[in-house]
Amino acid sequence: SIDPISGSNPLFLYGGVGLGKTHLMHAMAWYIVNSLPAKRKVVYLSAEKFMYQYITALRSKDIMLFKEHFRSVDVLMVDDVQFISGKDSTQEEFFHTFNALIDQNKQLVISADRSPSDLDGVEERIKSRLGWGLVADINETTFELRLGILRTKVEQINMYVPDDVLEFLARNIKSNIRELEGALNKVAHTSLIGRSITVESASETLADLLRSNHKPITIAEIQKKIAEFFNIKVADMHSNRRLRGLVRPRQVAMYFAKKFTQKSLPDIGRSFGGRDHAT
Repeated sequence: SIDPISGSNPLFLYGGVGLGKTHLMHAMAWYIVNSLPAKRKVVYLSAEKFMYQYITALRSKDIMLFKEHFRSVDVLMVDDVQFISGKDSTQEEFFHTFNALIDQNKQLVISADRSPSDLDGVEERIKSRLGWGLVADINETTFELRLGILRTKVEQINMYVPDDVLEFLARNIKSNIRELEGALNKVAHTSLIGRSITVESASETLADLLRSNHKPITIAEIQKKIAEFFNIKVADMHSNRRLRGLVRPRQVAMYFAKKFTQKSLPDIGRSFGGRDHAT
């Protein structure tokens, strides 16, 4: 059997659409199958597919084969587990499959669009178990994660892309993993028309995409992010109230506005309720 990552069984990944959960799981599965010394039985599927296979097994009276298939793996990866919300019989089977694998010291990797505690319609006993190991919030991807996904992808498609080009893509395309992978495919296809894959050719091929990824930061965006961080309303950025809990966030937001935008101090002052720019 594969030794579960210490303290990380199950490994639960959650975050919004396009942030790389599925790609990360694919990369993990590929690494386990291709890089570890011993052969591992890895099963990756969506929660929706798990449900359909379970229903099919019930109808065809092959439920024992279904159980044997999923309970004899070394690693089970289930994507978008929120799909089983409200599906009572599927949740029952998932619960027993989960327990059987944990009892055998096998690894589970689960993903969802929200944390275990926020999975409405999922039984409490399942939510509790999903939080047993490492729960990782994937908000914004890091440069290292984006680069790792790109390197895994070029190995999977068996195509050579210079590392400096991969680094260029990872550094400049941060919006989501689907867009990053699409950019890699465009760059890789340039070799099919006889062009060398270089940073320069990648920059030309992706000119429109790169421009859209470098939109200037606005004061409104800064105010929104700072308000979220300090748990205040955006309207408080414009108010004249001098409460201690509001003054500091305004000061931070004005500092970032000065640092990251091209706006003049008077313009920044007007964006914060008409304050004197000396503030």
